[in-house]
Amino acid sequence: MQSQGVSLLVTSESSGSLLLESKILPDTPYQKPKDTLIVWSEAENHGTALSFQEAAGCQKIWEDICRVQGKDSLVSITQDLLNDVEISEETLETDNMDDLPNCELSELENIASFVISAFSSSDSKRKVASILENENYIKKLLQLFYSCEKLGYTEGLYHLHTIIKGILFLNKMSLLETMFSDECIMNVVGCLEYDPASPQPKRHREFLTQNAKFKEVVPITACKLRQKIHQTYRVQYIQDILLSASFVMEENSLSALKTFIFLNKLEIVHMLQRDDNVLPQVFTQLKAKSTNNDKRHELILFFKEFCTFSQMLKPQSKDALVTTLTQMGILPTLKTVMSLDDLQIRSAATDIFSYLVEHSPSMIRKFIIEEAQQNEEGNLLINLVIKQMTCDTDPELASAVLIMELLRYLLDPDNMLITPKCERSRFLNFFYKQCMHNFIAPLLAATSRDILEKDRIFGADENNKNCFNNYQTAHLLSLILEMLTFCVQNHTYYIKHYILRKDLLRNVLILMRSKHTFLVLCALRLMRSMIGLKDEIYNRYIIKGNLFEPVVNVLLDNGTRYNMLNSAVLSLFEYIRAENIKSLIAHIVEKFYKKLEGIEYVQTFKGLKFKHEQEKNRKSQVQKRLNSMANSKLRFRSAKVLEEKGICFKGNIEEGEARMPPLENDIQDVYDTFMDIKKTKENEDKVNLCKRTSSGDYKFTFSHSAGAANETDSPVAICIGPGAAFCGGSGPTILQQSRAFAYGPQLSAFLCLRVHYSNNRETIDGKKSFEPHRLPYWRRPLPVIIFPVFVYPKWCLSFRPISFSASLSSPGAFLPSQNTPGAVLQSSRTFTTTAHGHS
Repeated sequence: MQSQGVSLLVTSESSGSLLLESKILPDTPYQKPKDTLIVWSEAENHGTALSFQEAAGCQKIWEDICRVQGKDSLVSITQDLLNDVEISEETLETDNMDDLPNCELSELENIASFVISAFSSSDSKRKVASILENENYIKKLLQLFYSCEKLGYTEGLYHLHTIIKGILFLNKMSLLETMFSDECIMNVVGCLEYDPASPQPKRHREFLTQNAKFKEVVPITACKLRQKIHQTYRVQYIQDILLSASFVMEENSLSALKTFIFLNKLEIVHMLQRDDNVLPQVFTQLKAKSTNNDKRHELILFFKEFCTFSQMLKPQSKDALVTTLTQMGILPTLKTVMSLDDLQIRSAATDIFSYLVEHSPSMIRKFIIEEAQQNEEGNLLINLVIKQMTCDTDPELASAVLIMELLRYLLDPDNMLITPKCERSRFLNFFYKQCMHNFIAPLLAATSRDILEKDRIFGADENNKNCFNNYQTAHLLSLILEMLTFCVQNHTYYIKHYILRKDLLRNVLILMRSKHTFLVLCALRLMRSMIGLKDEIYNRYIIKGNLFEPVVNVLLDNGTRYNMLNSAVLSLFEYIRAENIKSLIAHIVEKFYKKLEGIEYVQTFKGLKFKHEQEKNRKSQVQKRLNSMANSKLRFRSAKVLEEKGICFKGNIEEGEARMPPLENDIQDVYDTFMDIKKTKENEDKVNLCKRTSSGDYKFTFSHSAGAANETDSPVAICIGPGAAFCGGSGPTILQQSRAFAYGPQLSAFLCLRVHYSNNRETIDGKKSFEPHRLPYWRRPLPVIIFPVFVYPKWCLSFRPISFSASLSSPGAFLPSQNTPGAVLQSSRTFTTTAHGHS
């Protein structure tokens, strides 16, 4: 309630959104027909009713309204107490209406005139309504109906028709309760049969008593519930049949009648919810295999109508109802019904499922996940719903459209915000693993190679349900593409993984060959959504698959026609240019610019070319700067080395031991000395390389002899012959502990050994170890890998096989993955390594 502005505000308990804002005007009549109901009319043809769950809340609002209008809260209508100060001519006229004609046959014409005069003003209507409430006047009028019909008094029957119709439009709830009571309602229907505009009376009573059969799908033992169901049906008959043709313009003024029906439906729902027999019997019979389709059809329609009535409940009452239905097993029952072949039964079950999803999507998701954990056969409720969508036989796909909205609601992350994050990931992971393939099955079927090959040879068969030129199939595919677009925009990780794994965009772009423009636009919209994410993974996927080709072909085939398709394609390319997506710009310009350069009525493609040239120039400038920096650094290092060598040479001269700097021949001599030592050690230590074991593996062994016996620290170099490559460890730590070089062109990686030792640089014959990668290219042995290892007398190294597969196009070292095992020191005088499956 707002005191400033004098407004009545109604807000939603769940979302807090504003549902109703109504200004409380001084002359607006408010009625309180029940302890929990307030009714008023804001305009001539617009009525409003507020229903409260508790009488105390209704009374509080009623007191506020009466205080604003300056009325006593004890009254049931705020405008009954007229303000003596504001007496108008209209008020004076209504004062003359106090004398109500006697309820007699001779006064029927005067009574009809009296009721008709009430519609001259709102005050007159309220005055007449209040007069008719007194002394059971309506019941006496309806008793005259029998007399008129018995006497054949047709003119009196016409007057009664006018009187009863006028009373219905007075919008007085207390009058309607009297007219629709069990003893009066059939007389009201009888009076409405004698329309003066109709030459012959209608037979409404005959239809209600003889043709309209009340069928109990399950036994209803509560008498009050049965009576309420009968009453509601008859009142709806009065509203929908009697008042539908001739009173179309006046139907909006029947606010009290609509409120009466609304309250009756709410009461029926509450009665059924409290009944311990009706709903459980419905679920039991729906799931029973012995129930025939006719009986099951009646049961599902009964429950559908019950769910329709339940939509009128307040959020709290609806929550309680859904909880009750869930405990009774509503979802397993729907699963049983949806697996049937009867189309009408499945359609009704889909409608019921939609009510549950709209109210509590989290409850549906929870059931689906639990069902998937318990059911290993894959016969899941969600898959049955998807099948209902893909197999919809309706040319307009009404059921498919509804199911698509339900799936969108279930998959919308915004509906999962109130749930734990793990539940969101669990449901999406489940859907993409166990449901998505069923969802896109029509798409894959329509774009399969067999269908495309048949269309190419025999021409497109539009009667084929798998052909995307068939209108119904194209409509279904458009719904699927809209859903995929929604997933791209909201399920970044899951849909990306699925599209890349299934190469799904390629199938989607095949649909751009369809003759239906709406389907081509849906395919283009999906691609536009993927590019709009500016994800380089999507961009590389599009470039690698050359997936812009169908888009370019569609643009060229469309020619110079200025239509929606032309605008959509140009908008896609303009977006790429405006956002400067470099990888896509380079691909489009390099692959398609020659085809597109003739399109000059827009500057998009020239702009793409300009952006591409700009990027090429920028990269060229960057490369030049990098080369210049590298050359400067190299010259600086060369000057520093020469300076150091000059200082060393000068010092040797002063000592009388002039020595020349080492030349390439000296390095080669060191290498030859090293190879001689290696061959000698091979003979002494009996190195047996590449023995094949019984299991088919290769085993390398080394027995330490001379050095170990003499307890001397002699350096040993181990060489692996052609066809080997070195892998120097996993991570920076191992790299600091090992030093080895692979050199020679075109080395193929067949065996990878890891070396673990303490020294970073080793010595051979008292000299510094050579570095083969510094040798001139033409002086390098081909191809050899050298492991200079400093072996101690009581220790040796054990090597483990490392999984590795690569090839070298230039000299260098390889690094294994971070998960490869490291070298381990062992107290043994042999070391062994095994290379699985390599020669």
